[in-house]
Amino acid sequence: MPSSSPTLFSKCTIIPDQKSTIGNLKLSVSDLPMLSCHYIQKGCLFTKPSIPFHNLIAIIKTALSRTLSIFPPLAGRLTTDSDGYVYITCNDAGVDFITAIATELYIHDLLSTMDVNESFKEFFTFDRKVSYSGHYSPIMAVQVTELSDGIFIGCAVNHAVTDGTSFWNFFNTFAQLCRGANKCIRNSPSFRRDSVLISNAVLRLPEGGPVVTFNADAPIRERIFSFSREAIQKLKARANNRRWTENNNAVELMQKHMNDHYNNNNNNKENGNGKVAALIENWFKTNVNSKQQTVTVTETETVEISSFQSLCALLWRAVTRARKFHPSKTTTFRMAVNCRHRVKPELESFYFGNAIQSVPTYASAGDVMSKDIRWCAEQLNKNVKAHDNGMVRKFVEDWENNPRCFPLGNPDGGSITMGSSPRFPMYDNDFGWGKPLAVRSGKANKFDGKISAFPGRDGSGTVDLEVVLAPETMAGLENDAEFMVYATRQL
Repeated sequence: MPSSSPTLFSKCTIIPDQKSTIGNLKLSVSDLPMLSCHYIQKGCLFTKPSIPFHNLIAIIKTALSRTLSIFPPLAGRLTTDSDGYVYITCNDAGVDFITAIATELYIHDLLSTMDVNESFKEFFTFDRKVSYSGHYSPIMAVQVTELSDGIFIGCAVNHAVTDGTSFWNFFNTFAQLCRGANKCIRNSPSFRRDSVLISNAVLRLPEGGPVVTFNADAPIRERIFSFSREAIQKLKARANNRRWTENNNAVELMQKHMNDHYNNNNNNKENGNGKVAALIENWFKTNVNSKQQTVTVTETETVEISSFQSLCALLWRAVTRARKFHPSKTTTFRMAVNCRHRVKPELESFYFGNAIQSVPTYASAGDVMSKDIRWCAEQLNKNVKAHDNGMVRKFVEDWENNPRCFPLGNPDGGSITMGSSPRFPMYDNDFGWGKPLAVRSGKANKFDGKISAFPGRDGSGTVDLEVVLAPETMAGLENDAEFMVYATRQL
């Protein structure tokens, strides 16, 4: 279905309903590198409420104003002092609020396309805005788009101010206040600035600020692949050299926040490609269902591979095959690691700001393709497990010795960057008329190899991967038998 641009209905500034009592918040060594990144763009698709749209907008505006009083940095601006330190000034300058009309669009049409529908990209403002511009532009903007039978609420937030944990805590609180459940805010944010992440090092920036470090106009395709709980159980059992059975209760759920049941009716063979279906069926018979297949587990193989590490290993192998590298080519799998509970003393669970570090794992294409999933998952497991307090501090020290913006992108063509998390409570957002049908993102920070992990809507342990690849690589992934035996296309 072709993209259809919403019609701007109104635009205004929303300010907090109470004045901020928070002073300047210094950007940390996790915040500063994000100044060259696009604003985060995430939002939720809902069924259309029964109340008139103009009444709904009034309710949402009031809730947003109240939410900004709980999250005053979002209504502020960035400032740089004479020494080069960058701060969030909580000055109640407000956020942009936009309403738009796209009543020619229907929920079914948006969710039924094979690739992510391009119309979703039009449901966000601040398109490709670089985070440094928070010095002179709002730190956040909210756009509410009316569809024929639905509503999309999209937020664009400065990435130097928030990470995924902070963003979804804001979004959940926003929804909580909108539906009137305001007696007790579930997860109050912490604005402390006294941890090892706060540094005296100065990030020297060029005149006018930094630019993104990747080609935002390079051709890409974007799809969402779903992995059912059963498929993930099978994959984890395979990575841990265990036989999977339907009665196996040793299951690690991929997120702690459980959502309402939703049957997405995915089907592997609904991809319109008979060749792929045949490849999948043949691979499944010879590699998964074979009763003769047995694996001996030695005493030295004691590392427990998690469900998500198993899934990442599957993706790493499939994308590497699709890229058709020479065996000697070095590949990189980057994972964003939450440092809140890793650093000592620990940060609060809802510390507001960026508290993430990018952990790379390197391996030759030959090893990734020739060794099994367990080997690939073990490489990821070792690096994530090793990222303790000492490693967090080592990363901080390394940055202090060479302050720099984060080199987001895929300059050598061999990288995969995994962002977001299936543990984020993306579907805990009932604004008063039901939970979201889908979570989607905008154009921000999209490049070949950028992957984002979302929880499945049904809350049973399913995982959705938002996969962004060069067109020829995506075609190879869609025809990869090992990958597609576990993946289904989200509808």
